[in-house]
Amino acid sequence: MSTSDTPTLTTAPRLDGLLRAGAWGAFGSVALIVAQVVVFAIWPPVHTVAEVFELMTGNPVLGLVSLDLLYVVNNVLVWLFYLGLGAGLWRVSRSAVALALGLGTLQMAAYFASNPAVEMLALAQAHSAAGQSSRALLEAAGEALLAGWKGTAFLTYYFLGAAVLFILSWALHRSSDFSSATAWWALASGVLMLVPSTFGTIGMVFALVSLVPWSVFCLLAGRRLVGLAASGD
Repeated sequence: MSTSDTPTLTTAPRLDGLLRAGAWGAFGSVALIVAQVVVFAIWPPVHTVAEVFELMTGNPVLGLVSLDLLYVVNNVLVWLFYLGLGAGLWRVSRSAVALALGLGTLQMAAYFASNPAVEMLALAQAHSAAGQSSRALLEAAGEALLAGWKGTAFLTYYFLGAAVLFILSWALHRSSDFSSATAWWALASGVLMLVPSTFGTIGMVFALVSLVPWSVFCLLAGRRLVGLAASGD
């Protein structure tokens, strides 16, 4: 193969597919956030093992949602959003994009490892069919799962998420393809992720407030990704 046949950045395939996937990931994330807020407003989440087991056996779908199964789906959409942003920011800083996507992938993996929704459903079903002597063991297993749900993996998810947003905000500020408002909303989201939802009342307040800058960031960036894909930039 001659040197002229070697692919370069200027002759690389276009990334329109990633840009569009990122846009729809951003829009889907906002839609799922709205759906989860509505569900929690109508059916407040349960907290104890006994409450979770009762809900899981009475209404498995609602039980899974109560343990943030929709947020698992949301994180897949967020990962697609990050891929789209990476495509849009590739010319700004390949190092920043690689770092953000690498940490973002670890962030999602940490959340997937922390969420016990399916495991709790299996325990609840076993608990309802078990004898009295076995139920105590199943309840103890449920306690362990709920404790691990908000443990190390969950905190790792939060802090990695803040780091990714800081990197993306930096890159967005330096890009002529995105507005400065998009970068500032990303930065605000990152700052609010520095206080995990498990940090008592202040953590819950930060978690709820963070939905606003995150949603605005998704809508602004998603709309711009659609425009970039359409224009071929």
